[in-house]
Amino acid sequence: MLMLRRTLMAATLVLAGTAAHAAATVGQPAPDFSAKDTTGKTVRLSDYRGKTVVLEWTNPGCPFVRKHYDGGNIPATQKGAVDQGVVWLSVNSTEKAASDYLEPAKLAGWMKERKAVPTALLMDEDGTIGQAYGARTTPHLYIVNAQGTLVYAGGIDSIPSARAADIDKATNHVRAALADLAAGKPVATATTQPYGCSIKYKSAV
Repeated sequence: MLMLRRTLMAATLVLAGTAAHAAATVGQPAPDFSAKDTTGKTVRLSDYRGKTVVLEWTNPGCPFVRKHYDGGNIPATQKGAVDQGVVWLSVNSTEKAASDYLEPAKLAGWMKERKAVPTALLMDEDGTIGQAYGARTTPHLYIVNAQGTLVYAGGIDSIPSARAADIDKATNHVRAALADLAAGKPVATATTQPYGCSIKYKSAV
């Protein structure tokens, strides 16, 4: 049973390759967007010009997302960032027809139970924001600097597994990038390989 469970878990792992469509590029202006958060408030990326912004693609139905939330890694990374004045926007691009889609209130409740502290939790059921950024996995992380330039795109950390035990052994790429920005330095590792579950985008009509 344990072997089967590990096999099924491994089968959900997606190491993101090159997107088939044009997507946001590190070193270029980050695409602006507008979306409703889980409270119904409209949030725009441009509202936060002048601040560093982290974009995190998420879906509680993914074991890799649960690894980082149940293990406390993403909530702790969020808190450290927000405490330093960074804006953290979590984005759920899971389409409504997906079996693991959570309506806004339930998604917000799941996050609250895990002591998550994003600045806002955005609903992107039509996939517009995710497609604009080329987000392929959950989790998938992006960082936009105060000038509106995309300066990081990739994974949360360096070990592509669903095992919480690997968190302490991994390099947290987002923390490292934010530390570089806080020190006034270019992000040393600006792109890494994201890993996780494929995003369940709404099918094109």
